[in-house]
Amino acid sequence: MIVRAKGVQIYECRAKKDPAGGYEWAFVAPEADLFDARGNKIGRHYAGPHWESTDGSKILGTVKERADAPTSAAIPWLLLTAKSVGPDGSFSKVTSIQRVNTAGGVAPAAGCSQAPAGTPARINYTADYYFFTAR
Repeated sequence: MIVRAKGVQIYECRAKKDPAGGYEWAFVAPEADLFDARGNKIGRHYAGPHWESTDGSKILGTVKERADAPTSAAIPWLLLTAKSVGPDGSFSKVTSIQRVNTAGGVAPAAGCSQAPAGTPARINYTADYYFFTAR
């Protein structure tokens, strides 16, 4: 199943963990609606990362591989393993997910500092998610 996502990648200005100090944009979570080939909303994607269908089925992903997107203005392409964490439904048999054709979603180019620390940035993105099941 191929699903189109449209939403935001959320980042927050935080103090760096390294001894040199300073601040950086840290990834917090995705927040996106999922659409089928006809443009009907069929679910949502959010922190975890989770993908949840409108039928209640839900999967949790774990990144297995990542590759830079063809353009630096887009978040990476990913391969994730998936496990069902909800009731039976359209997503419950998914075993892996591929995120491709990403556009946008990268952390803000402007640096952050102590003044805006804790401030979130919601960056628009789109992607195609390919859901695979075992044969």
